[in-house]
Amino acid sequence: MPDIIVIGGGAAGMMAAIAAAQEGRDVLIIEKNKMLGRKMLITGKGRCNVTNIASREEMLKFVPKNSRFLFSAFRGFDNSDLINMLENEGVKLKTERGGRVFPESDKSSDIVNGFRRLLAKNRVRFLEDGAKEFITAEGEVKGISTYKGKKLLSNKIILCTGGKSYPLTGSDGYGYEMAKSVGHTITEIKPALIPLESDEKWVRSLQGLSLRNISIILKENGKKIYDDFGEMLFTHFGVSGPVILSASCHINDIANKRYTLEIDLKPALDEQQLEARVLRDFSENANKNFINVLSGLFPQKLIPVMVELSGIDPYKKINSVTKEERKKLCALTKSLPLSISRLRPIAEAIVTDGGINVKEINPSTMESKIIKGLYFAGEIIDVAAYTGGFNLQIAFSTGYLAGKSAAQSM
Repeated sequence: MPDIIVIGGGAAGMMAAIAAAQEGRDVLIIEKNKMLGRKMLITGKGRCNVTNIASREEMLKFVPKNSRFLFSAFRGFDNSDLINMLENEGVKLKTERGGRVFPESDKSSDIVNGFRRLLAKNRVRFLEDGAKEFITAEGEVKGISTYKGKKLLSNKIILCTGGKSYPLTGSDGYGYEMAKSVGHTITEIKPALIPLESDEKWVRSLQGLSLRNISIILKENGKKIYDDFGEMLFTHFGVSGPVILSASCHINDIANKRYTLEIDLKPALDEQQLEARVLRDFSENANKNFINVLSGLFPQKLIPVMVELSGIDPYKKINSVTKEERKKLCALTKSLPLSISRLRPIAEAIVTDGGINVKEINPSTMESKIIKGLYFAGEIIDVAAYTGGFNLQIAFSTGYLAGKSAAQSM
């Protein structure tokens, strides 16, 4: 009989197991996959953006929902603790733009292998099986039954099964049903950090185009609700990339509300500076066709789209372009409009928005307020952050707190 059972061997589960085992407890991880940390291997495009160097206060600002719930978790184990733990385990890290922390090798396997070594050093056991249901008595957990017919007894269980994004990695939502079975409520499950679809015809012609150093404004029914600066990508269905993924966290009712993006292609220039820049380019190329004078302003793939949307004849000589036409081009450059029609399917989301109601979890311990001995960590909880390493840090911080709390309460 293990002291503590951890259900789920992802980021939160591995951290919870390590934290509990460091307290001298016998810990068993039960995981459906043959290997631990499978989802971590594909995060950050296979590079694993493991955390962010933002201060604790700054980090909470990147959690748009239920950030106060994370105060104790971040205080107990923050990004500096994680970085020290990994580097002490021989995993070399580096910091990139926006404070994002990656393995120096750009291989997510280095992060996962570091965790696996820590699990082995702390003698954490692993069982390849799936948890089916809790065994409970008198308001306390007593163990679990598994899909392979086992009954595993323990009065300390940590549920870390993730959300519903990337179901092939094991995050298929079954943890929600387990939590509901013992009285917990689950808030609405939606995709977060998800690419956005658009029905604009011109978007598809830009497939594969990546834009850096742009800014966006997201509007809901014409009202600004979010803005960001950074990188985006055009796809065959719409748009993706860091600023788009973060913007998606603010889209709450796409079926009944109208969402639009305004893309500023030259945020470093105000309107007057941009107009001066365009005027200079035009005056230096007075006898050329309009379409042939835009390569200094836009990527080659974007030029036909900007010409079409401006309504200016592509073969009009620059010296014939009117002031009004020039102003329209500048306005389009500062605010390229894009309507958003749909979110991509939740299976493509980086994280899940929604989960176990935080009001039903003690934020100082991660223990259930409904059933004694049950703890939660990671994406199964109703917290989600922007892209940039913040969601993995939430998993590690809540996992550490849950593991320590469960171990120290015995």
